[in-house]
Amino acid sequence: MAEVVIYTRPGCGYCTRAKQLLTSKGSEFTEYNIWSKDEYMSDMRKRTGGANTVPQIFINGDHIGGSDDLSMLDRAGHLDALLNQNPS
Repeated sequence: MAEVVIYTRPGCGYCTRAKQLLTSKGSEFTEYNIWSKDEYMSDMRKRTGGANTVPQIFINGDHIGGSDDLSMLDRAGHLDALLNQNPS
């Protein structure tokens, strides 16, 4: 299974939607609440090139984007393949 990282914040509907989609695919993920530690926000910004919005999702280190991007990958039939890849 792929290594999935998601940066979130409490009360974010898009974050909830993205996590529900990942869970429905049987994917485990590491979640970083950007409000719990300043370093999580800083790390997210570095990894995304400056994004300030959540969620921000990474699969095997590749930046996927946000909830809408994750949903588009699923609708296009590409998400399952990404989630089934082993980390390199």
